[in-house]
This record gives sequence, structure tokens and C-alpha cells, in this order.
Amino acid sequence: MPSFNKVILMGNFTRDPELRFLPNNTAVCDMGLAVNDRFQNKSTGQWEDRPNFVDCTAFGRTAENISKFFSKGRPIFIEGKLRFEQWEDRQSGQKRSKLKVVIDTWQFVDSKDAAGGGGDGGRPSNGYGNRNQNDAGGGWDDSSGAAGAGHEAVDDGDIPF
Repeated sequence: MPSFNKVILMGNFTRDPELRFLPNNTAVCDMGLAVNDRFQNKSTGQWEDRPNFVDCTAFGRTAENISKFFSKGRPIFIEGKLRFEQWEDRQSGQKRSKLKVVIDTWQFVDSKDAAGGGGDGGRPSNGYGNRNQNDAGGGWDDSSGAAGAGHEAVDDGDIPF
């Protein structure tokens, strides 16, 4: 039976990304994201946010760039896949497990100025263009044609929700 494993999330970093290198010199970046689940409380009628905390990992050039451009609190849009990890706790000897997201691609969500630093290396910060670890040259994939395609800014009053 075929299967499909795809995750798409947009959230904020719960801590600064942690970059390390494997013995074969492959970059690995571990991070935590907070992704809110918005719901209406049936008893009060008020809208509330329920945070979900997700552990994520990136490899290679993707790991290096995420570590370079992001810090705690900054938003990011990611696409990736779920990975199940199991290990034995060193202190208690009990088996532990968790699901984490392995990031394939990412996008900036905010502007360089709104992030309070960090910069975007002069790349477009308009949300267009995927960052893909498979890019040998580390370039932006603007194959969607969205950037520079004559799109106008949308006023908040025009959004129906």
C-alpha cells in the first residue's frame, strides 16, 4: 500500500537554532517551532490559541542557512516529512520516542526589518522563492513566477476573514 509523508507548517522559533556537524562534515540544525491551533471556546465564545511545540531538524545547506538567518521568536514557513525516533533513556533505561519534522524546504515569512536583525543576505523577503537543500548553487527557486509578476499589495480591508 502506498504512503504519503508531507508536513507543511508555519510557526515561530521557540529557541535559537542549534547547528552542529556530523563526522562526515554534514551540517545538522535542530530547532523547535511553536505552531498555534486557533479554536473558539464553546463556553465563552472567545477565540483562543493552543500552542503546539514541534521539534524540527534540517541537514546540509538548508541547516546552515536556517542557522544563519533565524533566531528565537522569528517566524518561518517549512515543508518536510515526519520521522519517528526511538532511543533508550540513559538515566532511567526506559525506551523513549518522538515524532519530529525533517525540513526539506523553507521560506521567510517576515521582512528583515521586522525580525530585529538576522538579515536575509539580500535575497527577496517577500515570501516568494523556495529555499531548497538540493540547490547546488544555493540559489532561490522562483519557478513559480510569482516574484516580479506584477502582483499588487493587498490591503487588510480586502481580506474577507
